Amino acid sequence: MCVPRRTFSFSVAMKYLLLMLFTVSFVNALAQEKHVDGIIFDKYSNDRIAIVNIRNATAGHDIYDNLKGEYNIAASIGDILIFTKEGYYPDTIKVENYTSQAVYLKRTAIQLNEVTIRDTVLNPQLRLAATKRDYNKVYGSLANKDLLSLSPGDGVGLSIDALWNSFSRSGRNAERLRNEIQSDYYQNVIDYRYNRTFVGKITGLKDEQLTEFMRRYRPGYWFVVNASEYDFITYIKANYKRYLRRPKGYSLQPLQPAK
Repeated sequence: MCVPRRTFSFSVAMKYLLLMLFTVSFVNALAQEKHVDGIIFDKYSNDRIAIVNIRNATAGHDIYDNLKGEYNIAASIGDILIFTKEGYYPDTIKVENYTSQAVYLKRTAIQLNEVTIRDTVLNPQLRLAATKRDYNKVYGSLANKDLLSLSPGDGVGLSIDALWNSFSRSGRNAERLRNEIQSDYYQNVIDYRYNRTFVGKITGLKDEQLTEFMRRYRPGYWFVVNASEYDFITYIKANYKRYLRRPKGYSLQPLQPAK
């Protein structure tokens, strides 16, 4: 009668042992299946990046993130994850914990925001051409500034128009008017590109603040015609930061009425 009891006790013990082994194996399996998640961003724009390949180089498997830039990959502590996408430099991280990881990929080339390209000189040029037509007398022979003239068969001689232009009152007045027209043309070119709509969109300023900012940081003609769209926007943003530090600085005092 004692033998069956021993057999029964032994079989129960084996069952408990097998159950414990199964439990330990299951826990280990769960531990091996832990995941690392996070979001992948563009380093320059902070936009989320989709269709990025995430490879666990240690475990030898890989996945792609979703359209929201979110990823979730099986990984253990110490695993090496490699993030790759065409147009970006690869990035590598080592799993040190299971907190969510934000990854910032750097573009192989900086991509500028889409902008509308405008001809920044055409309209001022049309206005200048119209002004020249209106004042055609000062742009005829009076515009000749060369004192020396070349005449076919006569060699080098003095230009009568240039002499008249230099010494007569009408000639000097014409020269002065041409200079004023040219100066107005430069200002029109600046105004055409450095306009309230464009500057207000970048800075968010309005009304009197926008007027004061544009007056204080008005660019020069040569910068306006030579600066790229990226350089021009950077110039405005840099000056906007200076403006925020001293919004009241260098402002003109209101005129006092004469007593």
